[in-house]
Amino acid sequence: MSDSPSPTRRIAVVGGGLSGLSAAHRLIELSKSMESQLDLTLFEAASRTGGMIATKRIGEYLVELGADSFITNKPAGVALCKRLGIEEELIPTIDRWRKSLVLKGGKPVEVPEGFMLLSPAKIWPILKSPIFSWGSKLRMGWERFIPAKKLVGDDESLASFVTRRFGKELLDRLVQPLVGGIYTSDPEKLSLRATLPRFLDQEQQYGSLIKASRKQSKKQSKAENAASGARYGLFTAPKDGIQSILDRLRENVQAAATIRSGCPIESVQKTDNGWSVMTVSGETEQFDAVILALPTHHAARLVGEVSPELADDLNSIEYASSAIVVSGHNLSDIKHPLDAFGLVIPEIEQRDIIAVSFSSRKFPGRAPEGKVILRTFVGGAMHPEKMKLTDEEMKYSVRQELNSMLGVSGEPDFEEVVRYENSMPQYHIGHLERVTSIEKHVSKLDGLELAGNAYRGVGIPDSIASGEAAAERVLSWLR
Repeated sequence: MSDSPSPTRRIAVVGGGLSGLSAAHRLIELSKSMESQLDLTLFEAASRTGGMIATKRIGEYLVELGADSFITNKPAGVALCKRLGIEEELIPTIDRWRKSLVLKGGKPVEVPEGFMLLSPAKIWPILKSPIFSWGSKLRMGWERFIPAKKLVGDDESLASFVTRRFGKELLDRLVQPLVGGIYTSDPEKLSLRATLPRFLDQEQQYGSLIKASRKQSKKQSKAENAASGARYGLFTAPKDGIQSILDRLRENVQAAATIRSGCPIESVQKTDNGWSVMTVSGETEQFDAVILALPTHHAARLVGEVSPELADDLNSIEYASSAIVVSGHNLSDIKHPLDAFGLVIPEIEQRDIIAVSFSSRKFPGRAPEGKVILRTFVGGAMHPEKMKLTDEEMKYSVRQELNSMLGVSGEPDFEEVVRYENSMPQYHIGHLERVTSIEKHVSKLDGLELAGNAYRGVGIPDSIASGEAAAERVLSWLR
């Protein structure tokens, strides 16, 4: 008597960004050890997969239109590149330019050596820095004597924490622009527990962030200690751009699954046998399980009838919009030496842009000899009104600001505006409690999982890990 055929499990992944592709890829990887067969369909509303990540060749320039690097101390990014066979293509940042600039009085000033996002590891660079008044320097030095605070609910806003420990000038002049450049958020609302929990933990463990930073700096390399701003030595990217990861993911998924691009989803419904997915064109397909790898407001619309409570929680996560003006320039047209990875602009400076990344200073092979790529960031939670500008108005505004801050003149070789409308999740105070509530509602809906950058991390490794974890939970439930 022959063995009965293995059952086929049908799974839908809705959303073809990094989290969705990572989820689909992980499903394919794990299905090889399953007794049942996998029939996988990935739905993407746009004409292309990849979401906010895109790399483009413009002449001899290699241009990132989305994220241009990812951090390596979160393992999911490097681990995926290894499994995709592209680990050898990852390159480090350039040592020579590994520092940050901040605007002070309209002029770029170097971020003090050893300053990492919230806390100084070295006192002397702070004392020498023209960024701060002497009163503020004394206030920062007093941080080691300020007792740790017992937090109600174990969360605090970025603004409250930094002001409490170091004073308001450090927040306004340095922390707000550095952290704001990562999260495009209002520091008065940003949850420290959901974004940078190690600083809350350091306060509790050491009683002082300065003490914690100095202990940590002893364990780091000289190059890392000499850096400033973000921990740039921990960042990497494929030599041919971030899209290399998406391209390989797409190839692997396409070989074992169906990708339906340009196919928006109208609704997702629970049925007796699993889940039905209806496209906007009226087609309906049945699946055993569904992974929604979407911004929370889109996921909320799809699950509103299935679980109004889940939809409400998903809608409670706010989003901000932002834009990047990417341009290529002759170095000879720029007065500033651009001897850093980028420039952040404090809100207190009242300018029209929030940051400029000197993209081709970070990684080799991005710009031709004698040229540079600038990626200028506009909008965010603090400046939503800037998103109302037309592309031409935004280009003009950016040109004026680059000229004023960096002495950029002449016609750029290229200039493109990339808009990310309502796409930056805001990790406000209480974010982790909201996510816990969302996960509780999802746990009651067998065969449904969520993935994306709105839950437990906004970076590339976080998005990958979210998608892969959703895939693992789905297969665990199916088994």
